[in-house]
Amino acid sequence: MTTPHTAAHAAHAHRIPQETDAAVVGGGPAGLSAAICLARYNRRVLLFDTGRGRSTHHQINRNYLGFPGGIATVDLRSVGLKQLADYPEATVVHHTVTHAEGDARTGFTLHSQGGSWRARTLVIATGTLDHFPHFEGWEPYVGRSMFWCIACDGYENRGKRILVVGHTDAAAGEALQMRSLSPHVQLLTNSHHEDFSPLFRERLAAARIPVLHDQLRQAEGADGQLHAVTTRGGLRIALDSLFSIQGATPETRLAEQLGVQLAATGYIAVDVEQKTSVPGVYAAGDVTSLHSHQVSAAVHEGSQAASAANYFLYPESLKAG
Repeated sequence: MTTPHTAAHAAHAHRIPQETDAAVVGGGPAGLSAAICLARYNRRVLLFDTGRGRSTHHQINRNYLGFPGGIATVDLRSVGLKQLADYPEATVVHHTVTHAEGDARTGFTLHSQGGSWRARTLVIATGTLDHFPHFEGWEPYVGRSMFWCIACDGYENRGKRILVVGHTDAAAGEALQMRSLSPHVQLLTNSHHEDFSPLFRERLAAARIPVLHDQLRQAEGADGQLHAVTTRGGLRIALDSLFSIQGATPETRLAEQLGVQLAATGYIAVDVEQKTSVPGVYAAGDVTSLHSHQVSAAVHEGSQAASAANYFLYPESLKAG
């Protein structure tokens, strides 16, 4: 049965250009920013948006300029798509790009289960995959009482009972930083291993932060608000918020297929204009940096990548040098 939605989607699919000036892979703040800026340069741009990523969780972004009281990241994403819709030069494609090949001389080809597209330049804004503690029903807590970023959500948790989860110096450092916000901080390794260096063990002890070497088994809570977690060892830990510092994996598969250089951290290496090591390929947002995973940084990098890609597309006669 064909519904109005599927009919409209099919009609839209026939209008998707197969060749374009720029392709942007990733529909989060970085990708949306890049696509809008490219469209405003009057470039034909395809934005590949799967509707997934960090900005599809429930968190409220409160440190992005221009939104008193904050804005839900899902709403920011929705507003960005509406803004992009003002530009006929831009088309949104709801497909997952599975493979990329080519170069700036011959053009880049992007493949998905829905077809193949060619672009003269490419912006990779694929983000990261967070390693949250997985327990039954964990996803609704993300962005409400389970977080990953002290810069984004630490302020709202002042004075609360905070459980930091992780077994590395990064987690220990986060727990120590949390002490500037609340005296009620505990650290749960959630691992078979403890990889804290002697220096951070001393710092944790000096700050009187309890370190619990155990693994999370299940959680108690409702409507996205955690109340307690229990461990495999039988501990019950009452809490108001959980900060997961278990790392994240940058989504670099497309970059690696194109031979793009990665930094030692595993993220895509870029310069100040978001250029990668491959001409015509740019990267923006969380996939480029181990730190500063914030909407404000992602929007800035998307705009920078778009400007650099636009300049790359100009004929040599229009370039100053």
